[in-house]
Amino acid sequence: MAGSVRRVVTGHDANGKSVVISDGLPAQDHSMRGAAVGADFNEIWNSLEPVPTLASLPEGEPTARPFTIMPASGHLIRIIDIYPPHMGGSRTVMHRTRTLDYAVVIEGEIVLVLDDSEVVLKPGEVVVQRGTDHAWENRGDTIARMAFFHIAGEFSDELLAKLPQPLELME
Repeated sequence: MAGSVRRVVTGHDANGKSVVISDGLPAQDHSMRGAAVGADFNEIWNSLEPVPTLASLPEGEPTARPFTIMPASGHLIRIIDIYPPHMGGSRTVMHRTRTLDYAVVIEGEIVLVLDDSEVVLKPGEVVVQRGTDHAWENRGDTIARMAFFHIAGEFSDELLAKLPQPLELME
């Protein structure tokens, strides 16, 4: 399954009927791919709006933007193929984002590394990531494919009081 990611985008014609407006590979205007990265980041769609405006057609290609882990607002979806060690993969750095993330394992096996524990995840399993410090590691022999749904969030004052300062975020 690892490799290119097909994206089908729907919209509306002049009469309000549902139609396919694009079908194929989404533009990938970034260098977050290959053995040097240890993964392939496949940008699928994003919106800077917290509540997206639904129009007949999108205003443009949402993946045609400089790469960021998470835009300053809104949400995004990406498919990431995480390489095993023999293909250049390694544990990611421990990092924290200002996002609520739903991470779904599609193929392979991945390890979620937290401050106090590790969790092995298999296909069909989901992590709800809530601004915690974490890393990912593929310890297997095959590519692990995951879908990540990132939603911009804010830390509560209660949580900020517990976190190390200055708060270091990956953005």
